[in-house]
Amino acid sequence: MSLRPWLLIAFLAALVSGQNAHAAAPLYGYTIVHTYPHDPGAFTEGLFYLDGYLYESTGLEKHSMIRKEQLEDGKVVLSRPLAPAYFGEGIVDWKGHLIQLTWRSQIGFIYDLATFKPLGKFSYPGEGWALTQNGHDLIMSDGTPNIRFLDPRRLKEIRRVTVTSDGTPISNINELEWVKGEILANIWMTNYIARIDPATGNVVGWIDLTGLLDKADATGDPNQVLNGIAYDAKGDRLFVTGKDWPKLYEIKLVRKPGAVVVDK
Repeated sequence: MSLRPWLLIAFLAALVSGQNAHAAAPLYGYTIVHTYPHDPGAFTEGLFYLDGYLYESTGLEKHSMIRKEQLEDGKVVLSRPLAPAYFGEGIVDWKGHLIQLTWRSQIGFIYDLATFKPLGKFSYPGEGWALTQNGHDLIMSDGTPNIRFLDPRRLKEIRRVTVTSDGTPISNINELEWVKGEILANIWMTNYIARIDPATGNVVGWIDLTGLLDKADATGDPNQVLNGIAYDAKGDRLFVTGKDWPKLYEIKLVRKPGAVVVDK
């Protein structure tokens, strides 16, 4: 059984406090390296960094779009809206293409990465939440504990893993990023990012980003949650943001003392 959002939050709180010692993977906090502007009206669903630019997908019907943005000032240099019926979700680059999911339409879109010119569509069962890639496969989340691996040529599933922490399935797997051989995944409606072993689905670490959003920037909207991970592999820089957050943060991970490693 996967954990519902409120149960998941309780599970993670127990992990941090040490009440669930046998289930706890290593726990990491953060230091802020740099803060960049981010559109506070961007309901972030997908994010990646490539060749000096951020690429972002925003959600909500009638407001969804894909955008190419300058990192330093957040200026949008290229954008394309989705048709009003679609709720935009995760995006990924693949060999000169940008590939995008939609939430419940079971339809994805393929664009030319340089121009955002539409090149085609594809279909998939279930919901679409997020995309990343490992150089060989596309990697997709759908809101369940499952992560799918897709053939990037046919855009069809070739395998999947179930994300678990000490045997407990973790649901609400949201925005994804491939970082140094691991899948980093936002857990929707929480302040946590899971570090996931792509071979097994096991959570090998947790990142606690509680307090990252300044209180002055919080609107009180329950949907203003952490979502959006991008990694600059050449510069070894990790960026995170959230839905309708006015800032994007470059962070460094810091191992929290006293965190308990999974007893294998």
